[in-house]
Amino acid sequence: MLKIGVLGAGHLGKIHLKCIKLIEQYELVGFYDPNEELAKIVEEEYKIPAFSSIDKLIDEVDVVDIVTPTISHFDCTSQALKKFRHVFIEKPIVTTIDEARKLIDLTEEANTKVQVGHVERFNPAYIAAQPYFAQPMFIETHRLAQFNPRGTDVPVVLDLMIHDIDIVLSVVNSNIRRISASGVPIISETPDIANARIEFDNGCVANLTASRISMKNMRKSRFFQKDAYIAVDFLDKKVEIIRIKSVDKDNKDPFAMIFDLGNGRGKKQVLFDKPEVEPVNAIQKELESFYNAIINDVAPLVTIVDGYNALDVAYKIMEKLDSMPSNLR
Repeated sequence: MLKIGVLGAGHLGKIHLKCIKLIEQYELVGFYDPNEELAKIVEEEYKIPAFSSIDKLIDEVDVVDIVTPTISHFDCTSQALKKFRHVFIEKPIVTTIDEARKLIDLTEEANTKVQVGHVERFNPAYIAAQPYFAQPMFIETHRLAQFNPRGTDVPVVLDLMIHDIDIVLSVVNSNIRRISASGVPIISETPDIANARIEFDNGCVANLTASRISMKNMRKSRFFQKDAYIAVDFLDKKVEIIRIKSVDKDNKDPFAMIFDLGNGRGKKQVLFDKPEVEPVNAIQKELESFYNAIINDVAPLVTIVDGYNALDVAYKIMEKLDSMPSNLR
């Protein structure tokens, strides 16, 4: 059993506290939040000790779960790594690329495990779709959210699009050749809706759209590859697969959807699959995964380098948005 403590008891921090209490491999030692009034409420509601400082909590645990505002991620993670603690850190990993590089160095020096909370990797729909991926060559994602004033202090690329950036990077095994982007600020000072096009050396193109001013929520991704189309609904936890294969001469199925390619090129059959999606709590699953990585001394499913790569691409997209003429932003 590993002793774990949580830094941050806001909305997401409370969810982490609930999930950790359900994982028997962890001993939840307590939490820290600088808001004393909130800390007292959480302490009474969850029956979990509130620590008076970050240092005191870190001293008592093996694992530090960081669910604080992004601006404090670097300081909190640095303190934990300097005391050789394993760290789970919510996305985005930190606020700047320079901070991310420093954390990678600290992780190597401490020789501990760090996992980044890109929770969509643990979405049951994405897990069900993974066996079907075979070098997608075109990817289209839409992550749309209804307006919430609480999130406008963070650029939409870092708040929403970074989820899909991480998914795309995990699926496409190729270096990035070019990035282009456009966006429009409507309510806040930075783009509230943004679109990015990522071109890879292997020819794959990913088209990502993120918005926080939508009338409805949507989190859908579509992956196109040779002989297959894969649709993943991260919100409703559904997967649809359309596959195309050559028709066997012995195929006598009268209901099969078959089309002739013409010019003697043979016939193809269209197959529809709906993989079973196992209902799971993605946050609980990622925290369980981190425990297994520590105990078995293997790399976490979402490493600190993965977190750095997603952040790096996000900043390159934002640089493209900043370079747009002011009358188009």
